[in-house]
Amino acid sequence: MSRNPIYLALDLPRLDAAEALARKVAGHIGGLKLGLEFFCAHGHHGVHEIAKLGLPIFLDLKLHDIPNTVAGAMQAIHVLEPAIVTVHASGGRAMMEDAKAAAGEHCKVVAVTMLTSLDENDLARTGVAGSAHDQVLRLADLAHSAGLDGIVCSGQEVAAVHKQWKDGYFVVPGLRPANGKLGDQKRAVTPREARDGGASVLVIGRPITRAEDPLAAARAIEETL
Repeated sequence: MSRNPIYLALDLPRLDAAEALARKVAGHIGGLKLGLEFFCAHGHHGVHEIAKLGLPIFLDLKLHDIPNTVAGAMQAIHVLEPAIVTVHASGGRAMMEDAKAAAGEHCKVVAVTMLTSLDENDLARTGVAGSAHDQVLRLADLAHSAGLDGIVCSGQEVAAVHKQWKDGYFVVPGLRPANGKLGDQKRAVTPREARDGGASVLVIGRPITRAEDPLAAARAIEETL
C-alpha cells in the first residue's frame, strides 16, 4: 500500500482535464481511482494515459455478473496492471472466488458491500431486512470466505469490519472533510475518522476535484491524516 492512503476519484468526462488535475495534485495523493464513468468514456487507452503519471491505479468497475463473465472481464484488464479492482459482494461467493482467481498477481480484489448512497430504507425496498451495518458485516464475511483481499464499505462500518477481519484491505469512499457538503452521500465520515477506523484506502473525489484550488484541498486533507 502507498504510504499516502488517499486515492483521488478521477471521474471527469474529459481525459485531458483528468490528466491535468491528477498531475497537479500527484504529490499529495497515493493513487488514482478510475470508475465506471471514466472507463466507459475512455476505455483502456484512458487508463494507459493516466497510468503514465506513475501512481497506482484503482479500477472501480464494480463487476457483477455470472462467475465466468466476471473472470473473463478480470482477464481482459490484466494488461492495465491495476493495483485494485472492485466486484460486487452481492454477486455471491462463486463469482468472488472466480474474480480473485482470474486477477493479476499483484492486484487486490475488493468487494463492494453496500453503496454509500444507500441507507436502510433503500435496503428494505430491495428486500433486504435489518440494518445497513448488519448487511455490510454479512457481505464482509462472505468476501472473506471467498478469499478476497478486502471490501469497500462506508466509514461508519469500517471499524467493526476491521475488528472481525484483522488483515483485511478496506477501501472507504463517500468521505467528506469536516464542514464538507454531503452531496448524494448518506453515510459519510471524515478521512481522519475512516483512517482511525482501519481504512487502508481513502477514496476522495469531489472535495478535491470540485474545489476552487484542488492542490490546496488535497494538501489540507493529507495534513489531517
